Amino acid sequence: MIKAKQNYQTIDAYIKTFPEDIQEVLQTIRQTIKKAAPESEEVISYKMPAFKQEGILVWFAAFKNHIGFFPKANAIKKFEKELLKYETSKGTIRFPLDKKIPLGLISKITRFRIKEASGEKYTK
Repeated sequence: MIKAKQNYQTIDAYIKTFPEDIQEVLQTIRQTIKKAAPESEEVISYKMPAFKQEGILVWFAAFKNHIGFFPKANAIKKFEKELLKYETSKGTIRFPLDKKIPLGLISKITRFRIKEASGEKYTK
């Protein structure tokens, strides 16, 4: 489902390439990240939507059966207990499209990444 061969200029352009139901999920994730990181800038990085604040905080993308959320390896390690029910790899979390997206967890991870990017200690 990801259209990685295209070069998108904006997150809106990326999201518009998906079916309406996936667009809604992507917009919800986008707004969740923006609320958690209000000073961040929306960018396209590695042909995916991303949020930047003292470097890239997180990326997200739609795939055939899941939403990929890419918060870097330290974030996955930090939240490993909360991520047990999701498929993860070194820098990736896969949220199945047939399950509710954990927006609160996305928000917490994004706030962690802000602290990590700025060199501050993260506290819940």
